[in-house]
Amino acid sequence: MSSPAHIIVIGTGIGGLATALRLLATGAQVTMFEAAEAVGGKMRTVPSMAGPVDAGPTVLTMRWVFDDLFEACGERLDDHVTLTPDTTIARHFWSDGTTLDLMSDPSASAQNVAEAFGARAAQEFEAFSNRAKRLFTAFDRPMMQAAKPSSLALAGVVMKDPRILRAMAPHQTLAQMLRGQFSDPKLRQMFGRYATYVGGSPYAAPSLLSLIWHAEGTGVWSVKGGMHALARALHDLIVARGGVIHLGTPVSHIADTDTGACITVDGIRHHADAVAFNGDPRALTTGHLGDTARTAVPDAAVTPRSLSADVMAFAAIPQGVDLSHHNVFFGDDPRDEFDPIAAGKIPTDPTLYICAQDRGGNAIPSGPERFEIIMNAAPCGPDDTATHERAAQCQTHILTRLEQMGLSFTPMPDTTTLTQPADFNQLFPASLGSLYGRSPHGMTAGLKRPTARTAMGGLYLAGGGAHPGAGVPMATLSGLHAAEAISTDLRLTLPSRPTVTLGGTSTASATTAPAPSASSPS
Repeated sequence: MSSPAHIIVIGTGIGGLATALRLLATGAQVTMFEAAEAVGGKMRTVPSMAGPVDAGPTVLTMRWVFDDLFEACGERLDDHVTLTPDTTIARHFWSDGTTLDLMSDPSASAQNVAEAFGARAAQEFEAFSNRAKRLFTAFDRPMMQAAKPSSLALAGVVMKDPRILRAMAPHQTLAQMLRGQFSDPKLRQMFGRYATYVGGSPYAAPSLLSLIWHAEGTGVWSVKGGMHALARALHDLIVARGGVIHLGTPVSHIADTDTGACITVDGIRHHADAVAFNGDPRALTTGHLGDTARTAVPDAAVTPRSLSADVMAFAAIPQGVDLSHHNVFFGDDPRDEFDPIAAGKIPTDPTLYICAQDRGGNAIPSGPERFEIIMNAAPCGPDDTATHERAAQCQTHILTRLEQMGLSFTPMPDTTTLTQPADFNQLFPASLGSLYGRSPHGMTAGLKRPTARTAMGGLYLAGGGAHPGAGVPMATLSGLHAAEAISTDLRLTLPSRPTVTLGGTSTASATTAPAPSASSPS
């Protein structure tokens, strides 16, 4: 009887964890190597006086992606993590005193828009929501769920429904499209920020990114224990199913072999039938994992780079503003945020996102609370280092702006709570601090990301730097694509799974195989 296939997964971000769990369901042996001392990748935490505070992604949307991951392995998501829907998707603040809550109930959102901006704005909001839904529905399966999206798939969507072309506005940026969609500049600014969800500027990202609103508008969930609890749950399930996870164990080299691929750890080579890399693909092209892997991914698949961020994570008692779980404090002029970032500078009038972690699931905490504040930033240079001077400048920008809008914290968070782009570059090697991989700018940017199969035999990709892109749900889907590619090429059989669609499922299918070799460009 032949021994089971052995797959190595480098990195324990959500994409790597999803890949490992799905492959274990085929009966394969899976070994994971992680340079950090904890699983989760960008879903990380830092200590605070109120307990571990999320210092990475904070918004869980597209729940059906995670339901599918657990169900494909014979498990239920609810048996491993506790999710509570947030009634308020996000609370928005402007310096003139205007506030707006977007709600999980679309009619409540429309009513709030009408009360804040008038009946015409509410009609425009409903038209925009319908547009976003139409785009999401049209492009979900042929793009996001497809293992390898293509211009042909885009053309197929348009041929099936020629009128979708107008909704796509293919020759407009998101900002240009929103200018024609909303008469009020505040609503243009609010929905323009969805470009930043994938590391872009609304002034350069394609209008198609408006579909992100539909993904968020269909529901936001709070994870008990923070987002990192999802990573821990996957870790526990992988170990329970026989997977091996080595923490604090960086990989130095990847090479192909006659029978698959191998990695080097502390000078020792580890052979496998396949290797899945769950790191920034730019680390391959720059030689961080050896010369053999340099050509596995083309340079055009990893450049130009997406946005980075300056992130403060801390515990304190807030004063002056009634916060929700997710909050956005807008700058007065979006150009004063994105123009400096495009020039590699700190924004002069930033928009600030605040996650009040302990208010998730509509909770009302008492005492010190955990907070994460995110200010968009330019990626760093390869040799940049985080400096106290820059940290102090960011701290002043962030806290002064919030104080101007009535929000303060006791104790005031200091510069030690800040993670800068250069810090992220150290945490995620060769990323240049970009948190979303390749830039989403340009209509065809989504077609340029690397897919699960690479040009190097035996090497596959998973994570936010690979298709279908950044964000926790998308990185989780990348794990599906990686597991399916590996299973096909090694002739493994994944358990039958339904094709996931928005709000429902369709016919079950199994992934099995004779198919192209791992080095195939398909």
